[in-house]
Amino acid sequence: MKRVIILFATAFIFMVSCQNGGDGQLVGVKDRPEFSDLEPFGMVYVPTGHYVMGGGDQDVPFALTQQSRNVTVAAFWMDETEITNNEYRQFVYWVRDSLAHVLLGDAEITEAEKYGHYLKYDKGENEGEIIEPKLINWKEKIPWDSDNEEVQSALSPLYSKLNTRFYHYSAKRYNVSMFNYEYWWFDYRNYRDPKDPDNFGASYKEFDKEGSDYGGIYANRPSSMGNGYQRFIKHEVVNIYPDTLCWAHDFVYSYNEPMILNYFNNPQYDNYPVVGVSWRQAKAFSSWRTQLRMSWLSGKEYAFEHEFRLPSEAEWEWAARGGNSLASYPWGGPYTTNQNGCFLSNFKPQRGNYIADDNFYPGIVAHYHPNDWGLFDMSGNVAEWCEDAFDESATNFTHDMNPSYVYYATKDDSPVKKRKVIRGGSWKDVSYYTTVYARTYEYQDTCKSYVGFRNVQSFMGRQRGDNNSRSASHVY
Repeated sequence: MKRVIILFATAFIFMVSCQNGGDGQLVGVKDRPEFSDLEPFGMVYVPTGHYVMGGGDQDVPFALTQQSRNVTVAAFWMDETEITNNEYRQFVYWVRDSLAHVLLGDAEITEAEKYGHYLKYDKGENEGEIIEPKLINWKEKIPWDSDNEEVQSALSPLYSKLNTRFYHYSAKRYNVSMFNYEYWWFDYRNYRDPKDPDNFGASYKEFDKEGSDYGGIYANRPSSMGNGYQRFIKHEVVNIYPDTLCWAHDFVYSYNEPMILNYFNNPQYDNYPVVGVSWRQAKAFSSWRTQLRMSWLSGKEYAFEHEFRLPSEAEWEWAARGGNSLASYPWGGPYTTNQNGCFLSNFKPQRGNYIADDNFYPGIVAHYHPNDWGLFDMSGNVAEWCEDAFDESATNFTHDMNPSYVYYATKDDSPVKKRKVIRGGSWKDVSYYTTVYARTYEYQDTCKSYVGFRNVQSFMGRQRGDNNSRSASHVY
């Protein structure tokens, strides 16, 4: 009788397993969510393409960095303009507000019920205790103008301690040295040995502990990578406020103090490209923008990874060419002016006549015509950070499929390892540097008044090329 029961149970399990397996056929997992690549706001589609990277007709400084090769690049989305001051300010204010929430949440304010909860609290057995690590309750508004002394005392670290008599008006100024953005990211190329905890830094020792708050779901997850994902995780803390003093540092014996005080802060410049942002700050912005988007998508059936990042050098050049594979400039022609003699981008023309192109400093974004893919200011205005590290011979050793040379330098690395590619030239550069093939560099932790950035996002789906590439003779 026992044998009959066992045989019956085995047969039942077999029938159920067959039923769940598509009648014994290989049919894949059913009820998978439909996915459509949502067009990111403010971005344009750049199709898959093959082109001669670095192709050009001059090497004015004889830098020998301009080498040609055939490459193929996968499709992606790209910001139609450089990131503007007002867009970057959203990042700055998010960091500021997150600090304010934590300061108010940690303060023991007498009238707590009146002012609400700025952090999220546990429920159930630990009800009333602050969740660690701290989670912000964004639904609660910050009482910036409150007359409550406890509230103002809690928020006081966010403001500078300068004597207000120094100014002719009594305005609060933020202590921007506190505006640090902390984030974690995956470096899939940099495999780290978990037996060498010094490679992780102090924060990453927590990942080895069972039930670690830092490790979360990754801490004890079995993986073909060995001891989980933690060995691929890197930790960054970056002060994200733009270096407004770059206007003084970049130009010795030149009066640019009004730009120090106004360029990032004055609403008049809201739609101008942000400058004074280092490569590391641009990376931090990209991470924040990704998390901002993913937080909104959380719980939706199309909540797949939507990572914003800096473009590779090959992606940037392919996007700048706009399908004009042999052209020197994004507009398709070999000249910097149109048939009416008007300049087609913001750079330093005519032996230093800065205003000949109708701009003295960086100009408002999208002032000039876009290229044939709808991208503005790929030539001039401000140069743009790329993901790639700079090496004169990178063309010789990178792959011809999505070429990329990435090196994340530490503070102890030599300066040569901290060089990062910038492309497109700027308002203070001669026309050669605004060509689509010219390449140069700045150091990853420096901030310049002529360097900004824009983001890209990889396109998910069929990689189809552009069959309507334009000829190099096309001009505006």
